[in-house]
Amino acid sequence: MSKMRKALIIGISGQDGSYLAELLLKKGYEVHGTSRDADLSNFYGLKKLGIFNKVKLHSMSLIDFRSVMQTILQIEPEEIYNLAGQTSVGLSFLQPVETLESISVGTLNILEVLRFHKLPIKFYNACSSECFGDTGGNAANEETPFKPRSPYAVAKSAAFWQVANYREAYNLFSCSGILFNHESPLRAKRFVTKKIIDTACAISHGENLKLELGNISIIRDWGWAPEYCYAMHLILLQDQADDFVISTGTSTSLEEFVNFTFQYFNLDYKKYLVLKKEFIRPTDIGFSLGDSSKAANLLHWVPKVHVNEIIEQMIKNNLSID
Repeated sequence: MSKMRKALIIGISGQDGSYLAELLLKKGYEVHGTSRDADLSNFYGLKKLGIFNKVKLHSMSLIDFRSVMQTILQIEPEEIYNLAGQTSVGLSFLQPVETLESISVGTLNILEVLRFHKLPIKFYNACSSECFGDTGGNAANEETPFKPRSPYAVAKSAAFWQVANYREAYNLFSCSGILFNHESPLRAKRFVTKKIIDTACAISHGENLKLELGNISIIRDWGWAPEYCYAMHLILLQDQADDFVISTGTSTSLEEFVNFTFQYFNLDYKKYLVLKKEFIRPTDIGFSLGDSSKAANLLHWVPKVHVNEIIEQMIKNNLSID
């Protein structure tokens, strides 16, 4: 019998970590996952998907080199997916040091363990479309220069170039997926998409609420998280390590997202929307759109779920919980 492949998902407690764990389990992997404190994390996503008892969980601090080294050497995985670090763009303005350390230093610690111990492990790094900044109405691909406009994007950009440098300098199989926005019912409450869904559902139940937002004219490329996690896995299945933009190629404004959501309940969103200056970030991206032609050609990855379907799935999940 062939040996069961092992995968280590660093930051397994989030949306992407949960869906990726589900995918890898279906493919016959032995899945390990880390959280800063596995005993205190609630692992909502893993429990929601019914796989909590099927993964092996470990406590690990990404900014502690010894912790990273001990965990990797103990598990000896064939694949590592780094999805950890401070994940909120808005929060990064309030916690810039924590953001930089958890993303940039954390990624560097993983790379150094792989280099120092000469481990033949395939490494996936979660990069972000935020690194591109505002592309001025053009779709961003792998050749588009980075112009980060938040501490989060600066940290992700640094991690991206670390991965590329270690790939070229030390011949590590290290890759970055530059993922555009992707949503699901497992999206955390602090994200604006989840806030919109939750508020609309509450209003439909008769609650006297207002939807408080900042800049609703921003345009984003929203995809379906499970499809994006599949793309992560495909990136590590390639013979050559490389970086890929993962997106839908379809743009939607935040106002349109709100409108789609409220239309589901036959509600006029304008009656409930309140714009507040305090929700506007110091710097923000007006337009974000991706070009995943490379992923389509080399990975044979093509997104199938439209933003309207994503909204509907998030609403149905919310209503089923209620």
